[in-house]
Order: sequence, then C-alpha cells, then structure tokens
Amino acid sequence: MFRTALCDLLDIKYPILQGGMAWVSTAELAAAVSEAGGLGIIGSGTMPADWLEKQIRLARQLTKKPFGVNVMLLSPFLDEIMDLLRKEPVAVITTGAGNPGKYVPALREVGTKVIPVVSSVALAKRLARTGVDALIAEGMESGGHIGEITTMAMVPQVVDVVDIPVIAAGGIFDGRGFVAALALGAVGVQMGTRFMCASECTVHPKVKEAIINARDRDTTITGASIGHPVRSLRNKLTRKYKEMEKNGVPVDELEKLGMGSLRAAMVEGNIENGTVMAGQVCAMAGKIQTAREIIMEIMEGAEQVISNISKLVVKKP
Repeated sequence: MFRTALCDLLDIKYPILQGGMAWVSTAELAAAVSEAGGLGIIGSGTMPADWLEKQIRLARQLTKKPFGVNVMLLSPFLDEIMDLLRKEPVAVITTGAGNPGKYVPALREVGTKVIPVVSSVALAKRLARTGVDALIAEGMESGGHIGEITTMAMVPQVVDVVDIPVIAAGGIFDGRGFVAALALGAVGVQMGTRFMCASECTVHPKVKEAIINARDRDTTITGASIGHPVRSLRNKLTRKYKEMEKNGVPVDELEKLGMGSLRAAMVEGNIENGTVMAGQVCAMAGKIQTAREIIMEIMEGAEQVISNISKLVVKKP
C-alpha cells in the first residue's frame, strides 16, 4: 500500500530511512534497519576512513540488503572517506554541511545514489541542480544541527520547486507522521530519534533512558548565536552553553566547551555534561523496540490512519 518511488529508487521494501547519526548509527543499527525493510545508514561524522571501512564491512556481514553512509562534508577526513566510498561502494550516501556536487559523477560511476540533507528551499534548488538523486528536507524539529524552518512548512515548498524525489525528516515518529509526510508530497521519511531507542542501537543505555523519560519541552537549541544551531536534550551542558552565549563569550570558548561532548554522551553515557542530540519527538518514545518492530508499527499505524481518514470522508448521497 505504501510502496513509493523511493522504494524503487533505493531497492527497499518500506520508504523509511534511518538517519545517519554520528556515534549513534553504527553498522549494527544500520544493518538491522535494512534487514527490516528500510534503509539503514551508518553515520561517519568526523571519523577517519579506516573506522568507516570497518563499519561498512561489518554491515555487509550483518545484511545483504542495501544500506548507506552519511558523510559530513566538513569532515577533516573527507577526501579519504570519498576515496574509500569509491573503493567500497554502498547503495546510498546522504550528505550534510555542504555541497556534494563535485563528488556525484565519481559516486554515480560505482552505482551509489547521492541524497543531500537540506534545511531551506534555496539550498534544495541549488543542490537539485548538481545531479543528486533525491533530497532530504529536514525541519527544525529534528535533533542535531538544524535550520530555521519546520518540516510541515518546508517539505511542500521543496516538493514544488524540484523535480527529484523529496524525503521528509524532522518531527516524524509514527504512522501519523509518515502519512502526513506523504500528504505533503514526500516519497518517504527519514527518522533519527526514534531509532536511537532501537535495541540494536549501540548508543549508551543512559541516553536511551534519557530519551524515554523526556517530556515535550525537554529539548533546547544551542549555538544559534554563532550560526550553528543544535537541538539536544536540556542538561547542565546546555544551560552553561546558553549562559555563555547570553554573556557574549568568544566563539572559540564556546567551541571548546562543546568539543568531544557528543561522544561523551553517546558513548560514555555522560548525559549531564555531554550533548544528547535528539528531536522534539523524543517525548513520544516510551520503550525500547527492535528496528523491525519500529518499522512495522509505523507501517501498520499508517494503514490505520488511512482507514480512519476514509471513515471521516462524507460521501455525497
């Protein structure tokens, strides 16, 4: 019922992508999502190429289905990573923090689809002209680095100005959000926060617990004053960071405060003085589930939403 153009483009059963989150979406999670019929994505972050190579090889041991890699174009190891991805090609590369245009021809040669994440209509139009295969329009409800526009406002605008498939991201948690994304013109969704609570996700258990216990207003945005807004769970670190921003502390001091904080939270479990990147839907997370259970719950929920809508339609006599 919900097979879309995205399924054909990426050779997947369900039009659901798992976000590529640094220190969170490792081979174990990516493989589990792909095995469940979605597209799992390894988050390379600022990792060196040898780390990513091991992750790709592990994912291939865990699944024979397509999976992807998220590449941050500001990575200090970008050239080495792109060389690796030409030698060890994956089905899909999603990108952030830059323009992947110059890499598209070489990646196409090895059969890799390129799908950038965009946070504005202007960026979507610019990147669509570089020959990429699709776009992920990510609203500010998402966790991590964000833009200024909400998902509901941005997705239909992006759909209207590009002639390639658009995937919706940010603030999507269940079948209701999935159907809403399709109604806005998207061909599928990308989800990050919910998959952080997958049993196959290797993130520290304290992070999962913090997300499950979160309430609707428990995320906050830091870094807006220096042009790099990030959404994460409120904690001692975010309070200190925002106070420093308010007092006009120099950028280098702010960067020093945040250095290594993502790993501190996601790997070491320091949820008070680390950065727990999570979206606004974290308050909807109530339990740990397998990736397969998550995907099936979304698809079954979407079918129920369609059924409920059809009952509300008033038929002419």
